[in-house]
Amino acid sequence: MAKYSRGTVKDFSGFDARADAEALRKAMKGMGTDEETILKILTSRSNAQRQEIAAAFKTLFGRDLVDDLKSELTGKFEKLMVSLMKPAQLFDPYELKHAIKGAGTNEKVLTEILASRTPAELRSIKQVYQEEYESDLEDKITGETSGFYQRMLVVLLQANRDPDGRIDEGLVEQDAQVLFRAGELKWGTDEEKFITILGTRSVSHLRKVFDKYMTISGFQIEETIDRETSGDLEKLLLAVVKCVRNVPAYFAECLFYSMKGAGTDDDTLIRIMVSRSEIDMLDIRRELRKNFAKSLYQMIQKDTSGDYRKALLLLCGGEDD
Repeated sequence: MAKYSRGTVKDFSGFDARADAEALRKAMKGMGTDEETILKILTSRSNAQRQEIAAAFKTLFGRDLVDDLKSELTGKFEKLMVSLMKPAQLFDPYELKHAIKGAGTNEKVLTEILASRTPAELRSIKQVYQEEYESDLEDKITGETSGFYQRMLVVLLQANRDPDGRIDEGLVEQDAQVLFRAGELKWGTDEEKFITILGTRSVSHLRKVFDKYMTISGFQIEETIDRETSGDLEKLLLAVVKCVRNVPAYFAECLFYSMKGAGTDDDTLIRIMVSRSEIDMLDIRRELRKNFAKSLYQMIQKDTSGDYRKALLLLCGGEDD
């Protein structure tokens, strides 16, 4: 995995797994629970360090840290702390497994993860899913989805997007023309063309294609997708376009809508705050400020409460200027 440096959570200097394990045991032992200690430790250690704490906890006390957290905590705060403890490479496979399990499929999770992860991350997700759950992620997804939405997910799952390289201006022009003819110029829509081009071309190539498309058609590609497709396919194609343009901006938008209006989509809020905390949370904050004139810190403060709020604010890492 690439080493990211735009996260708010980094390795804690002076880290001592045993001392943390002892502090956590003390926080959960006997009557009452010291939530403050738990959230302060878990939000200020990197995921790799949290795994060391869990190992030390088992070594010292013969107890499972995650089981103890589950029995001592409740609700959204419990879900957030348990999510922080999930080993990083297991996080996405676990989320996908639960998105396609039981009654109804959670398309929002499938779309968010498969549209935003790099080919290397997608290859790791498929491999870990197979090892952990002894089943094939692609088979599971095709069993629970259908139509062009399913086909776009399968294309993304192949993780064969062209690597960024020299831009072929001729192909840029050609792709832009093909998309124009497949959508705006056609009675009905040739979805397959959108799927192939958006699912396989390199990020740098597609950015040029979007610019060229605007020149040729007078529309942003998002406007065309909005007009020419609908439902889950539309959401997925739009997510792919947004991630090609700017991944942190895509997550900023997801966070904005998870807290906008009545009620909070806590599952999305937790998933993004945990999964991006060591990758690009600083950029996500900046994009939210730029595109929505909102502070992530203030949105969390207004929309959540209690220990859950305290922990989310620590993951957010502060207020933007």
